[in-house]
This record gives sequence, C-alpha cells and structure tokens, in this order.
Amino acid sequence: MKKIILCTVIAGFANAQAPAGYYSSANGLSGAALKTALSSIISNGHQDKGYSGLWTGYKTTDIDKTYENDGSIMDIYSEKPSGTDPYKYTPGTNQCGTYSVEGNCYNREHIVPQSLFNESAPMVSDIHFIRATDGKVNGMRSNYPFGKVGSATFTSQNGSKLGSSSSSGYAGTVFEPIDEFKGDVARMIFYFVTRYQSKLSSFSSGNMLGSSTFPGLQTWELNVLLAWHNQDPVSQTEINRNNASYTYQGNRNPFIDNPNYVSQIWGSSGPGTTDPGTPNPGTGCVNETFETIPAANASYTTRTWTSSGISWTATDSRTDQTINSKAITVRNGSLTSGSSANGIGSLTVTTQLKFSGSNGTFDVKVNGTTVGTVPYGTTAATTTISNINISGNVTVSLVNTSSGNRVAVDDLKWTCYSGTSKQAQRISADENTVQELQVYPNPISGQEIFVKGDTRNIKKAEIYNLQGKTLETINSPFKNGNSIKIKNLEQGIYILKLDQSSLKFIVK
Repeated sequence: MKKIILCTVIAGFANAQAPAGYYSSANGLSGAALKTALSSIISNGHQDKGYSGLWTGYKTTDIDKTYENDGSIMDIYSEKPSGTDPYKYTPGTNQCGTYSVEGNCYNREHIVPQSLFNESAPMVSDIHFIRATDGKVNGMRSNYPFGKVGSATFTSQNGSKLGSSSSSGYAGTVFEPIDEFKGDVARMIFYFVTRYQSKLSSFSSGNMLGSSTFPGLQTWELNVLLAWHNQDPVSQTEINRNNASYTYQGNRNPFIDNPNYVSQIWGSSGPGTTDPGTPNPGTGCVNETFETIPAANASYTTRTWTSSGISWTATDSRTDQTINSKAITVRNGSLTSGSSANGIGSLTVTTQLKFSGSNGTFDVKVNGTTVGTVPYGTTAATTTISNINISGNVTVSLVNTSSGNRVAVDDLKWTCYSGTSKQAQRISADENTVQELQVYPNPISGQEIFVKGDTRNIKKAEIYNLQGKTLETINSPFKNGNSIKIKNLEQGIYILKLDQSSLKFIVK
C-alpha cells in the first residue's frame, strides 16, 4: 500500500495534531534561535519511560496502519511500500533475542547510535528516534552514519544498503534506507540534535553529529538530511507515530508537526533533490573548526588530519595555540585542503598573529590560483572573501606571505557553488554575438557535433565543461565539412567555443 504523502506546503494539517499553543514560543524565530526555542518546548513534558519501556511503546507507536494495515510491526528496514513484505513481526511476540538472518526478530534501532552518547539517559530510551527494526539489518547498520551508498556491501530484502559513501564530503561507510523512509530518518535526526543540543559537545560525533549547539550536525551529513527531508515529505505513518509517541512519552517531533521548521533553521538544499552531489549556491559546504588536529605540540612540522571527510595539510605548523578553542598555527608554510566537491562560493576564516611579528596577509588560492587575500594582526579577526564562485572539485590553500610570522587559523569555512564558473561565464557571455551559428541536433547524437551557419572561416574550436576546463581543442575544425568529431564525453552540458562565439550543447 502506498503511503500518504503530505507536502510541506500543507504542513498545517500535521501541525493540527499538536495541542493548541504547543509551539507558540517559537513563533517568529529562525535559525539557531528557533532551534533553541524548539529544544525547550520538546524537552518540557518529556517522560523517560526507560529502555525496557520501548517494547511497550512500540505496541502503539510502531504498528503498521498505512501499508498492510494488519497490526504488524512497522519496520523501515523491511517494509516494501509497493509489494509484499519479506517477513512481518507480531508486536511483543517477535522481540529480539538473538538473530542470524533477516526475519528472526525485531529490536530497538537507535537512529543516532547510542554509542555516541555512552548509552546515557534519557537519550537511550527516547522513542522519537529509536525504531522497531529487524535485528539483522539493525546489526549491519551498526553505528555508521546515514548517507548515499556508492558501492554496497550489504543490501537488505527491502533495498536498504550498507557500503561506501558517495555523499559529498564523506568517504567512509554509510547506511542508506530506501527512498520511502529517507525523510523519516532525516526528521528523527533533526529531532535528536534539537532535543539534545545542549549535550552535543559531550557526545562523540560518529561522523554525523556536530559538537556545537548550532548547526548540530557535520556539514556533509546536514546536506544529506536536508535533501532527504525535501525528497521524502512527511507521511501519514510519521504523523501517526508522532501522535502515539506524544501519548507515550509526553513530547513531540516538531519537524513532523511543522516540516517548514527545517528550512527555517538550517536552510534548504532545494525541494525534490536527491543526495546533494551539488548543493545549491550559498549552502554551507565545508566547515573546519580544527578540533581534530593532532595533539598540542609547539614544534614546527607538517601536520595532517581529516575532518568531515576532508583531508588537511599544514606545513611548518604547530598545534598548541588557540583562538576559538583549537587552531592551527602556520609559520613559513601553508594550510591546504584536500579536494572538495561542490565548488566554492564565499570563504570565511578567523586569523590571529601569535608571539612577535608584524601584520601581514595570507594568499588564498583555489586550485592553485590566487582568489584573494586574508589579513592578520595581533587581534583575532574574521574575514570573508565573497563571490569566489568556482564550481566543481576545489582545493583551497592559505599561504603565509611572510617567512617568520606565526599565524593561527581557526573556523575556516566556505559555501558551495554549483553555478557556472567565472571562466565559463566569460565564455557564455559571447553566446549571442553570432546568432547564426547553431548546434544541431541538440542534444547531440554520437560523438559528432553538427553546426549550422557560416563555419568556413572559423580557425579554432574549443570544448569546455561548465567549470571552464578545456577538454578539447581543434584547429581548422570545419575544413572537411560542417561537423566536428569529438572524443568521448560523458552525459552533461558543455560549451563549444568557435573563435569568439560560444554555443551550449548537451550530450545525452
């Protein structure tokens, strides 16, 4: 049976399930302030019924009333929305116990792993993010974060997958539920980082949680969950569970009651998108706080570490100085990121001159090209370089232009950029200069581009991708006719530059 979808534009229907005035103290707020207000609301009235109490709670919260509607356990790891479930569980009767294969029993799946908060109360028994799921699939998911799986090493009977991440910003192992329940997972995690925001600094990250109240999640994971939230709107199943959980536990999941709270707090990766290989321009992309740098050490050497899936290298650097908690201090060297997908829009960083020395600057380079400078002095200062606007894979470097100044760097972050790069924009600006030239058919068929118009005097053809990278250059391209033979190009949009004229074409 297909689930009933409620789009965010009719969130008022879901909100009607909450008591009148339940969210009134959050009215008019946004961002971190709204998150804090919601945290207070959903903390009040929360009754901890204990870990064993979950078994009792599931008899009302996790019952299938919208798919088979047969009173069995509603399990997101085994439910097949459009077909027959591979197995079903009777509430109370089929509790784990031991298991070896799927279908043995159901147990208590912490969507946010309990190891991250040391199995402490009240988190360990909070029914809003602990689901009744098949024991075997639960065990395979283990404590891995949620993300888009590239190559699967395990696939459950309903299609849930474990494997290597293809989500931008994280290269480790992730677990991916089926599309039907991606929004459910996202809203449970949004609940967790809101309800327990004051405790996040004491939790382990698990490569998913952030260490601060806001935003509360690793950047890569936040981007995944925002996309899933938009891709899979609130369902009647979630509404039913939220109401039953409120009766059982005394608090609610605000992101089910009002899905718009998500974008009001964290922004949006855009409705209808899937896992964001390219988040929209302006979306937070990389946020390096330097909390995972090597242990404090005053000697100068090359330091390397990885944070949120991004590798970092700092040459001639030390790790014992601070600005906002930990910082990396560079002397006669540089700080360089590993390759990050999704481009760079604007960059923000905090710097401070340590010990003796004079004011100076860092050169900021993207893919080896200087895009601006960041000043530093004895007082900690935050600088933003706007409108860098380079798409595709980027490597970012801060290079100290002084050979002796010892400069601490902290809170380095940049927004994603998925628009056309500056170079491609300049190329595209010429599109209207010679209107008589036209690619046909478009999309092209095969590896040949046909061009209508007067091509007799064109001296050179160049093919660019939308990042402005030259893929192919052909001299005297039309000496044998009105078409150009090209090398293998993947599906996508490209720019054909013919002398001073530029045309877009699509490879299907």
